[in-house]
Amino acid sequence: MPHRLNAFLDSNQDLRRLSQRADQIATLQRHYQQLAPASLSRSSHVVQLDGQTLILAADNGAVAAKLRQISSELISSFLTRGCEVTGIQIRVQVRVKPQTEALPARKVGQNGKKALDTLLDELTDSPLKSASERLARRS
Repeated sequence: MPHRLNAFLDSNQDLRRLSQRADQIATLQRHYQQLAPASLSRSSHVVQLDGQTLILAADNGAVAAKLRQISSELISSFLTRGCEVTGIQIRVQVRVKPQTEALPARKVGQNGKKALDTLLDELTDSPLKSASERLARRS
């Protein structure tokens, strides 16, 4: 299947250029993940290479500021890896995280309720006993 897809992409000049561009960005992203500190590479990614200027997208302003501070080090590192990067441009591009489904409320089983009641009988008045009583009422 990959051979057929590659043959299809190579059959058209525009698709061939698009495929080469995508491969180039993927390669730069792999290098970037290895070069940048992990905390920054998780919060940013390669957008494109415009001439010899690498364009990065940062999830927020703090990440962008830190990337600007280390951009000269990143450029040097890219150059030592054979990538023709002479400048870095950083853009803030906030990612919208998908909403997660609300998990159903968990219930305490019968054995848990019995163990909780036994614990409540043994506890003296304390914050732990108050919290345990609230848990017992909710379950």
